[in-house]
Amino acid sequence: MSYDDGDVDQVAYSHRTVAMLRAVAAGRAVMTCSAEPDLFIDGLPCCDQFAAHELTHHGLVYPSHPGQVGQRVPARLTPTGLGLVAELTVTA
Repeated sequence: MSYDDGDVDQVAYSHRTVAMLRAVAAGRAVMTCSAEPDLFIDGLPCCDQFAAHELTHHGLVYPSHPGQVGQRVPARLTPTGLGLVAELTVTA
């Protein structure tokens, strides 16, 4: 899957997931390199790793570069993720 074809219709957007996306957009998040990546914000693990997995699997968040399994790397938003954050910010 390319990083610009996110499946935004399949993700439930709670206040928590929107906050997670905003933290990634602000450069405050890292993620582990794995099939089920964990997300860390400001050095702390997210309390909802299921949501972190969903954001990744639906093409909204991706690792900034490849790494060893389990290695933490900066998290980035895909173009779809960036568009979603912009849209959610306008409607909030």
